[in-house]
Amino acid sequence: MVSDPIGDFLNRIRNAQKARFDKVDIPASRMKASMARILKEEGYIKNFKFIKDDKQGILRLQLKYGESRDGALSGARRVSKPGCRSYVGHEDIPQVLNGMGISILSTSRGVMTDRQARRERIGGEVLCAVW
Repeated sequence: MVSDPIGDFLNRIRNAQKARFDKVDIPASRMKASMARILKEEGYIKNFKFIKDDKQGILRLQLKYGESRDGALSGARRVSKPGCRSYVGHEDIPQVLNGMGISILSTSRGVMTDRQARRERIGGEVLCAVW
């Protein structure tokens, strides 16, 4: 059993990019599917799909690389951890690398990026920062 599924999600993506894999399989959940959707919209991964199995399902992410074969996702950091949650209001949402990266938040209106949350003037739990 994984004690931090979102941290595991980010680590699997980072490790797969370091090993230059084209795709990575991750145990699925709705939260991870929402995060994968955001990563695709922001251009950090090519695509993802949900594969049904007898258990919880699998998310298959197709990783994105540049011309020199370096990963599109150069870094990711878990902000809110299971032992220490981090909640912010819309005016206190942190910027990642002065706007070059994104923060992913879990709000009452679903999982969204920091820009969407500021635009909708809604705060929430800062899940991770990606750049």
